[in-house]
Amino acid sequence: MQTPPLSALPDPDAQPEFYDSIPTKRLLAWIVDSVLIGVFCVIALILTLGIGFFFLPLLMLTVGFCYRAATLARGSATWGMALMAVEVRRHDGERLDPLTALLHTLGYSVSMAFVLPQVVSVLLMLLSGRAQGLTDFVLGTAVINRRA
Repeated sequence: MQTPPLSALPDPDAQPEFYDSIPTKRLLAWIVDSVLIGVFCVIALILTLGIGFFFLPLLMLTVGFCYRAATLARGSATWGMALMAVEVRRHDGERLDPLTALLHTLGYSVSMAFVLPQVVSVLLMLLSGRAQGLTDFVLGTAVINRRA
């Protein structure tokens, strides 16, 4: 009797097209998302008549967290990811639900707060078959190319 696979995500050996150029696309998506978050922060500074400047790190953290959680929960991809034609999938192959999107965003935020988790995450993306970051590895998620 054959045991069922641990993950319904595409197999990187049998279906490598799902993981082609994922680290590069993730980097480009991150740059796009960072620019968008910066624009949203400037808008927030204008709306707060500049008072938000005194809380800029907290403002950027909050805006970034809300942006990532909301876009991942809505379409399983941030706007940068959508532009790069990639999306995050759960271990069962489904799109992210709101809770998993929130956990993914929390894991990303914690990883970005410390150097060691950032380094581990980048190394995992470059060396693992599914190009999973640290948060992806913990949650069992993966970023894949969208189906045409």
